[in-house]
Amino acid sequence: MRRLNARKIEAWHHALSEQPARVRTRPGAEPNYREADSTKDGNRKRRATANRVLTVLKAALNHAWKSGHVPNDDAWRRVRPFREVEVARVRYLTEAECTRLANASEPAFRNLVVGALLTGCRYSELTAMQAADFNPDAGIITVRTSKAGKPRHVVLTIEGQRLLAMLTAGKLGNELIFTRDDGAAWGKSHQLRPMIAACKQASIRPAVSFHVLRHTHGSTLAMRGVPLGVIAEQLGHADTRMTEKHYAHLAPSYVADTIRASFPELGIVSETTIASLKLRA
Repeated sequence: MRRLNARKIEAWHHALSEQPARVRTRPGAEPNYREADSTKDGNRKRRATANRVLTVLKAALNHAWKSGHVPNDDAWRRVRPFREVEVARVRYLTEAECTRLANASEPAFRNLVVGALLTGCRYSELTAMQAADFNPDAGIITVRTSKAGKPRHVVLTIEGQRLLAMLTAGKLGNELIFTRDDGAAWGKSHQLRPMIAACKQASIRPAVSFHVLRHTHGSTLAMRGVPLGVIAEQLGHADTRMTEKHYAHLAPSYVADTIRASFPELGIVSETTIASLKLRA
């Protein structure tokens, strides 16, 4: 660490941004990479990834500095991340897509899908939940260990309470709420294949990841005017910065409402015009 300097870290950071995305492999296997995406958006994605890795490195180095293992933090404090590469483009499902996806899922996986949509919880949080974590009196489910390392209480809608009551009926407190068809626990990546299959069956193209269900929960709340602070609390964000990044543009806007109410309809694009364009296409 004493031999680290800003030039070395910057060179590593830039080299990382030029590396193609890795393909998921088994533990211990040789790393494999996807074909390099040389488009503008491909370059942006790689730089955004490099920035996230740099953040992790800086956190580790800062911990070492605060613990007295290195005399100062000059080497990495002067390294700046790439600018204007973080674009918050949140994919979320419409109500119709949610219904189609749930109906297209196998029974056990359907419980997971509906659970994610109604709570906004991550896959790892759902699959670790035990029957005792559900409090029917308060209408909440407790996430014992979240990504932030802290427990949190998730408020359940009436529909969510019905789902949890059904899934916990007759179970002991230490039994898992969400299990596979054979009663076994869901593993780390067991959601990947059934999610792809359900998206195909539900005609959701391109297929979405399981994490999009969490975004759908947050987006739905934002579009119905729920304060961002409340959404942050529900999703377990440490503060509202992440919530604002992903959902602020979906919230009802005074600017948007004022413009739509004030700008006149010019008659340039009427229903007749749209119908005519469709016929030409």
